[in-house]
Amino acid sequence: MSISISPLQTTARLEARISTDLHAMLKRAAEIQGRTMTDFVVAAVQSAAQQAIESAEIIKLSMSDQVFFTQALLTPGEPAPVLDRAFARRNKLLSTE
Repeated sequence: MSISISPLQTTARLEARISTDLHAMLKRAAEIQGRTMTDFVVAAVQSAAQQAIESAEIIKLSMSDQVFFTQALLTPGEPAPVLDRAFARRNKLLSTE
């Protein structure tokens, strides 16, 4: 998922108090990349936000978990009696309409 910012979009202001050391570090990093500090900070914040969203929305499984999940999909167990009763009740309700 990528969020792009269009020049036609409205903007909002973000302010933050930071230490002078961090300010100097951001300024130096921006200069190294040939960017303004604002551009550098916005790009860094956008990247961090995308990573946070992706890590919250994407489920990553270990190889053994992937195998277990695939096996569960390919060879499901027998339905529990309560599920059988629920389907029977559903079929009864739908057949009387």
